[in-house]
Amino acid sequence: MNRLGIAFSGGASPAEIVDCVKLAEQLGYESAWVAEGHGGDQFAVLAACARDTSRIGLGTGITSVFVRTAPTIAMAAATVDDVSGGRFILGIGSSHKVQVEAEHGVAYGKPLTRTRETVAVIRALLRDGRVEYRGETIRIEGFDLWFAPRRPEIPIYLSAVFEKMTELCGEIADGVILTRSSLGTAPQIRQWLSAGAARAGRDARRIAVTSLLPTVVADSRREALDALRPGLAFYAGFFPRYNRLMAEHGFAEAAAAIAEAWSRGDRAAAERAVSDAMIRRLQHRRHPGGMPRAHRGLPAIGHRFADPQPLRARPRLEGPFRSGDPRLRPVIGTPASRRHAGQRPAVLVRLASYCAMKPPSMTSSVPVTKEASSEARNKTP
Repeated sequence: MNRLGIAFSGGASPAEIVDCVKLAEQLGYESAWVAEGHGGDQFAVLAACARDTSRIGLGTGITSVFVRTAPTIAMAAATVDDVSGGRFILGIGSSHKVQVEAEHGVAYGKPLTRTRETVAVIRALLRDGRVEYRGETIRIEGFDLWFAPRRPEIPIYLSAVFEKMTELCGEIADGVILTRSSLGTAPQIRQWLSAGAARAGRDARRIAVTSLLPTVVADSRREALDALRPGLAFYAGFFPRYNRLMAEHGFAEAAAAIAEAWSRGDRAAAERAVSDAMIRRLQHRRHPGGMPRAHRGLPAIGHRFADPQPLRARPRLEGPFRSGDPRLRPVIGTPASRRHAGQRPAVLVRLASYCAMKPPSMTSSVPVTKEASSEARNKTP
């Protein structure tokens, strides 16, 4: 059974996200995910969603192992899991140096080690109620929970872009969260997951494979492509890791041009460097009538799916917020009073195709019939 859900990273207000998740549950989406970023406190939003829903799975997509301490993450995860009745999945990742240091003033180093140690601390604290830890990047003399978690084991998914973090996921995680995947990367991702799982004596087939795929619904193909272009330019221009990902997807020349334009502050040139072919390979665009033909074969990869998500506002272009699912549009508005000068309200939703086998510990399952989906290329965290 294919699995589809919705995920948010900005554009809508926290209250609007809650309303949207309520409607998503009614429409049959299996899960809803909230990013860290700049769109509001993800755990607070998810807790509010938990109180207003009863079946839909709820997850972080993702929370950073650098900007929150491991005990804080564990407490927040246990809180949402308790309020939701055991419907929570903790998605965590190393984030990016350009965000962690520049935006939070926190030193960024040894992301693989930090992620491994964070997972160890979270699992120990949830299981035992107390943790003492002496690691390379985390040292905790003693921290104890003053309440009993609803579940001593909460599913943990790691975000991964390249080989090393994907293998680490195979070693220690319940699932992997990829981004801007393509059909061609599926075999490589499975190979890396299997390599990590083998080192830990685990069965890689039990690791959920998920992917965030930006998606837009539009009345024409050109409108859809143009709406997706700014987001791809931002990712390839601002994040070195994603620039490398674009290059390894076969767009090395375009990735270099985007990075060069972004470095001199020319966002318009960066957007012009994003080709239609790049968008077609890495993102979803669709008419309200159905998924794009290029992605209808995704279930053949062997994964099952779950999830969409909104991007934060980009420069230029006025208009109402539009979700990747036209049925969600009435829920979300972007009043002029909340618009930033020189920015447009977010006009697209990122499809988070959370694919793969359902972890045994996840308690909520809502069958869906939509197609969506799968995989990303990877090689440092």
